[in-house]
Amino acid sequence: MAQIVCIIGNKGGTGKTTLSHMLAYGMGLFGKYTVAVLTDAERYKVSKQRRNYLPFDARAPENLEKVMCKLQSVGNWYGVIDGGGNRPEMDRRLAAYADIVLLPFRDSHEDIRTLITDLERFPNAFALPSQWPTNPWQQAASWRTVEQMLGKYRHRMLEPVFQLSSSKLLLQEDLPESIPSQLNNACRVLAMQTMELMGIDLGESDWQPIKPQPAVPAVRQPEHA
Repeated sequence: MAQIVCIIGNKGGTGKTTLSHMLAYGMGLFGKYTVAVLTDAERYKVSKQRRNYLPFDARAPENLEKVMCKLQSVGNWYGVIDGGGNRPEMDRRLAAYADIVLLPFRDSHEDIRTLITDLERFPNAFALPSQWPTNPWQQAASWRTVEQMLGKYRHRMLEPVFQLSSSKLLLQEDLPESIPSQLNNACRVLAMQTMELMGIDLGESDWQPIKPQPAVPAVRQPEHA
């Protein structure tokens, strides 16, 4: 069976679709055969042109069943499911397919309150800081909010995906011929930590991430689910 990641969460606007493409693209950079599964009816499908992963339109229920059956029958592929927002029943369904669940959130009290509810609903899920600020002062304020509201869940939190304007390139219908190195690096970092959680061999690569320096000590890397 293929291993599957679903990126879900009841809060909209946390970057689930962008993160799904970043993760699929990052895994492709490590030579992994990956399908990015679109289930959000509010989003548009993209072409497979120039992509190192396969986008699949599963907005129709029958297409979701089709791709899930296919992934369950192969062993050398990986699936990344974009869950969309404000769909708690669909979240439960997608989580049942997945080997790992990621819950993106931004640095706001509203996002974190919703995240806490989702962490309780999905005990094996991991929180993923998304669209995280790069300004040192804003970062420090964001981490203070995390410490105040998410202290008991810090062991279930991944390293942040920082704000990156070029990430929108992955959502274009056709992928550009050239992807900025900063976006390539961000996708690799996200893919590395996700694959490590899933116990996936990264393969032979001498690439090492260059990560922005956080304003406070980095969060502890979570143990395998």
